[in-house]
Amino acid sequence: METAARTAPAAVIVAIDGPAGTGKSSTSRAVAAKLGLGYLDTGAQYRAITWWMLSNGIDVNDATAVADASAKPVIVSGTDPAAPTISVDGLDAAGPIRTQEVTAAVSAVSAVPEVRTLITDLQRGIAAEAPHGIVVEGRDIGSTVLPDADLKVFLTASAEARAARRSGELKGKEAGDLAATREALIKRDAADSSRKTSPLAKAADAVEVDTTDLTLDQVIECVVTLIEGACAERAGQVTR
Repeated sequence: METAARTAPAAVIVAIDGPAGTGKSSTSRAVAAKLGLGYLDTGAQYRAITWWMLSNGIDVNDATAVADASAKPVIVSGTDPAAPTISVDGLDAAGPIRTQEVTAAVSAVSAVPEVRTLITDLQRGIAAEAPHGIVVEGRDIGSTVLPDADLKVFLTASAEARAARRSGELKGKEAGDLAATREALIKRDAADSSRKTSPLAKAADAVEVDTTDLTLDQVIECVVTLIEGACAERAGQVTR
């Protein structure tokens, strides 16, 4: 039975990484809400800068052009897990960043070192200023952005399970068949894992959780338990 006593100590930082379709966003938001922590979707930030590039006529396949323009947009992320927000130059970008056009271009933009440096600095600042701690989800959080996080979790799942979940998230014209979605996920995984700057990778000290055969509630409970364990261990180290 859940009780209101399940809260995490102030300033606990949790890094949740993994490829698309493993349940990162749903898990991270729910865990943050359950434990009274902030929540940051770092993928949304990369999508936001990609959307800005596309909207302003920047060739996303021209790394030099992307690098030169990377500092221009002002990206602001809200960290309330109940209603996370993201804006670009004062405009609500929550809807526009989820289009297939942005999805197809985000890996190219994210691979540009100047973009990663800028967004990484933004993410570190948000985590450092989180008054009650934060759950940060992405693809290189534990390995690069927040290497000293109190807990690092790496979510995985089979390509088939991930494709089914992602297809379920898409609507209307955006929804493709499972085979096409699976192929797109594998292609993005390859691009993100092979980029030279901050590739998608499991941190050496991360706890891997395979979500293929787990319900969302089971994954959430697993991560909450891991956080409670990490916090207990940290408290023990402090009192010694």
